[in-house]
Amino acid sequence: MLEVVGQRWSAGILLALARGAERFSEIVAAVPGLSARMLTVRLQQLGAAQLVEREVIPTIPVSVRYHLTERGNDLMSAIEPISGFVRRWDDPED
Repeated sequence: MLEVVGQRWSAGILLALARGAERFSEIVAAVPGLSARMLTVRLQQLGAAQLVEREVIPTIPVSVRYHLTERGNDLMSAIEPISGFVRRWDDPED
């Protein structure tokens, strides 16, 4: 699981989901620099690690939403403090 979470983009995706993004396009917009292809790959990996679940809503057209699982929400208790540290100390000039 640490391999999946430690990969580039994974923490950003988890943070986006924790902050309310549910749709594919919302996640892409919430994580600067993340491509649609990479999001697809990471969502599959995060799903296999049981951190994210994919919900298909049978509408026309079909709608898909992503949510953190209970395990994913528990992991956020470790990621949120790191995110706060980065926000405080990251230099936007770098």
